Amino acid sequence: MRLEAEKEDFIGATRAAVTDYVKGKYGTEPEFLWRKFPDFAVFRKKDNAKWYAVIMDVTRQKLGLDGQGKVDIIDVKCGYETKEIFKNFKGFLPAYHMNKEKWITVLLDGTVDLRLLSDLIDESYDLA
Repeated sequence: MRLEAEKEDFIGATRAAVTDYVKGKYGTEPEFLWRKFPDFAVFRKKDNAKWYAVIMDVTRQKLGLDGQGKVDIIDVKCGYETKEIFKNFKGFLPAYHMNKEKWITVLLDGTVDLRLLSDLIDESYDLA
């Protein structure tokens, strides 16, 4: 797993980049399940329909972040060791609206490198 990228190689993770990644690697399309939250998207494994990622737009205040407005986030499943490694990294938060022991939240505002997040998505897919 890539913990840090060289500055010149850094690619900030965004909602669009993550969606492109999972479509290309796993062939899964985002599912928009809630009328009340039209921008919340779930990604499921095809073989067992289990969720491996959820993208949401949430107010910064609900996440305990400074500033106004909403920010895109992704929740991914992870093992205990992964959660412990990243819990104090910039761009990582305790899971929003999911089991905090089995999920972690990652900001999709360009703070986290896409390649690192891709590794986490792959772990989540394997755990689902």
